Amino acid sequence: MKNLLLLSTIIIFFCACKDEKLAIAGSGWNDIAIISKKTGIIEWKHALNPGEECNDIEVTPEGHVLFAYLQGAKLMTKNYKTIWDYKAKENEEIHSVTSLKEGGYMVAICGEPARIVELDHKGNQTKEITFPTLTFDIHNQFRQVIKTDDGNYLVPLLEKRKVLRLSNDGSLNGAVQAGYDLFSVKELKNKNLIFSCGRDSRIVEINPFKPQRENHVEISEIHGGILRYVAEIVLYKNGNILIANSNMYSDDKSQPLLLEIDQEDNVVWRLPYNKAIKNITAVYSFFE
Repeated sequence: MKNLLLLSTIIIFFCACKDEKLAIAGSGWNDIAIISKKTGIIEWKHALNPGEECNDIEVTPEGHVLFAYLQGAKLMTKNYKTIWDYKAKENEEIHSVTSLKEGGYMVAICGEPARIVELDHKGNQTKEITFPTLTFDIHNQFRQVIKTDDGNYLVPLLEKRKVLRLSNDGSLNGAVQAGYDLFSVKELKNKNLIFSCGRDSRIVEINPFKPQRENHVEISEIHGGILRYVAEIVLYKNGNILIANSNMYSDDKSQPLLLEIDQEDNVVWRLPYNKAIKNITAVYSFFE
């Protein structure tokens, strides 16, 4: 019994001592990186090639770095060894890649038609669906796509300002009008959707099952900071929101590129200034 108690204490202490890290990337920034949230110091960095652009990044449970880079999506070790590299076709762009809960990965590809593919752990394609976006400017179709727990795909369309809900076989299963510029979407347990609204500088929560006039809550002003281009957000379990607050359309380059707000919209944390970090549109929180 004493040994079990000691082991439990060690496990709890080990978990409590883990530090929060943030994987970051940005449209218009030539690097992807991992920083310590506590210090803001870059602990790992990888240079992108000329013409590449990263709008989605994750760190897998194995500690590998998963990211999109415009012409493809890649999984690499922190020692810079490529595990797999999925290439876009001609006249396609990739801004979205993510790990799937059931295993493997999902890549969403802007193009005519747009595509969503699923890959196994080795990067081999196991599934593909195609769909129209009715946006012929490939670059302005969409950014971050997710797969929900019930197997639907949510595609936030930039130019059309709405979210497509695609079923597992690729058929249209409804659409939600947002009315704002859309970068990413997340689905809550109650099925509400939270949008990060890019150039419209706000975060919007929508109940897709209520009439539009009574279905949404907006965060457009915060206490202790200014929202710029609201790119990816991280929803913490305590209700706080971490915001990638990109400065790419602002003449003021001095504001924090990451902000964390509490449930009263107060800024409770901001990324310390680091001249090596140009711009952040993608952020992923993990502990190690």
